Amino acid sequence: MPFQPIEPRRLYRQIADQLRLLIQAGEFPVGARLPPERDLALKLGVSRPSVREALIALEVEGLVEVRMGSGIYVRSRDAADSVVAESPLETIRARQLVEGELAAQAAELAQPAQVDGLREALQAMQEEAAAGQVPIQGDRLFHLRIAEIANNSVLLRVVGELFDERHNPLSVKLGDYFENPASWKAAILEHGRVIEAIAAGDAARAREAMRHHLSCSHDRLTANWAPASDKVKA
Repeated sequence: MPFQPIEPRRLYRQIADQLRLLIQAGEFPVGARLPPERDLALKLGVSRPSVREALIALEVEGLVEVRMGSGIYVRSRDAADSVVAESPLETIRARQLVEGELAAQAAELAQPAQVDGLREALQAMQEEAAAGQVPIQGDRLFHLRIAEIANNSVLLRVVGELFDERHNPLSVKLGDYFENPASWKAAILEHGRVIEAIAAGDAARAREAMRHHLSCSHDRLTANWAPASDKVKA
């Protein structure tokens, strides 16, 4: 048998594996409601956001069902392939570090035409949102154009790859629950503040505006589960 690469186990996968074993052992029978996020976090000694990612992974696998405003219910005890994806919340924290510095550099280097390009990307976001669409294309363009100002192909690739983690199954499912017209309206305003700081040549303010935007993105995905009647699809 050939050697297999050793992969560090992401925290959410460790949590999901433990919950999966408990479900398959009958500790939580089909139809049972799992303990709330905060109780699971206390029992497991981990953060609530990590528990949320684990529950979303189990939902993608088909083992549990999220009922907004009610709880998480067991659907099946059958074995399922575990989800292998980057943690959406860890990805956002990584983006804070990288893109905060890129925004600061953009404030020092950006030419008027490049600032205009950022405003065009923001306009594209606004138009997508006004049409009832998730403004993902304008959002991606905005972040890539900030990275382009650094004139570094490696950084541009890194920003693109981190952004595209939004398409992994955990990120998609989290977005289904927590992204909506109100959250995108807030995100668009946050993007506008980044542009203002870059246009003003204020590196410190641009760094803080970008970090604040991504911190808000993180917080939106870790908010309390909304009642079913409050859920609005973007």
